[in-house]
Amino acid sequence: MGLYRILPILLLALAALAWPPAPAQGGEPPRVAVSLPPLHALVTAVMEGVGAPDLLIEGGASPHRTALRPSAARKLARAEIVFWVGPELETFLEGVFGNLGPEARTVALLHAPGMTRIARREAPERGHAHAEPDGDDPHFWLDPENAIRVTAIAAETLIAADPERAGAYRANQARAAARLRALDGEMEAALRPLGGRPFLVFHDSYAYLERRYGLGPAIAIAIDAERSPGARRLLEIRERIEAHAVGCLFREPQFPSPIVERLREGTDLRVDVLDPLGSDLEPGASLYEKMMRALTARLVRCLESAKDS
Repeated sequence: MGLYRILPILLLALAALAWPPAPAQGGEPPRVAVSLPPLHALVTAVMEGVGAPDLLIEGGASPHRTALRPSAARKLARAEIVFWVGPELETFLEGVFGNLGPEARTVALLHAPGMTRIARREAPERGHAHAEPDGDDPHFWLDPENAIRVTAIAAETLIAADPERAGAYRANQARAAARLRALDGEMEAALRPLGGRPFLVFHDSYAYLERRYGLGPAIAIAIDAERSPGARRLLEIRERIEAHAVGCLFREPQFPSPIVERLREGTDLRVDVLDPLGSDLEPGASLYEKMMRALTARLVRCLESAKDS
């Protein structure tokens, strides 16, 4: 086992000695940790007025390319409930959960009952050598219906751990679900008319958004965020840009952009940024809604401009 895999486990073990996790006592709410900012926002909304969950991945770091920091190890060591996507995304977390306290509970939201899942799309460069599917696309939170389901799962989990505050959790979940349904309606009205206009994205993380609102087709530069596209893939993308009159290219702040600039050369592509993690937003209960509205606004701005050109 390499140092990269051992270090997070050592950090969590050391943190556990300083902050041994224990069930909430004296009427205190459970200590909660959440992996990603959008999911953290949804859990925060359910806990509003009761407690504040810890956020494990901060500062716009990509869950594809991060490791457990000492500060995150301390948060995990004292957590009684941990909400995360699952091993399909936060691989750095999977190896450390065995060192959590015996009372700690982890909730892999991608695999929770009632969650709508989409199979991960196959990378074109793999050809036919890999016939087995690679599992589910982990970016499920980009469908607001799934976001509503997250609030329900969070409420159910919190009520089981803290039944004295069941009324607060239920009321918060109902208010959050109402806001998310209104958000879904806004996005439907803005995005549905843009269906059928192809666009280019850095990596394949928008399938849930596409399916929910009839967008795309989206052409991904990289299907797998861990693998840089090869020369054959870049040539194929350039051909598809020309063949389908693609007008918009969206990059992500978590990934470098040299490849994006190479694809843009000699074309009329408009470039904008889509951030599926809300990296530039203040963590909190409103982050999810602000992030989704920002995604909507940027999609509308670029796709409308491409249509008019």
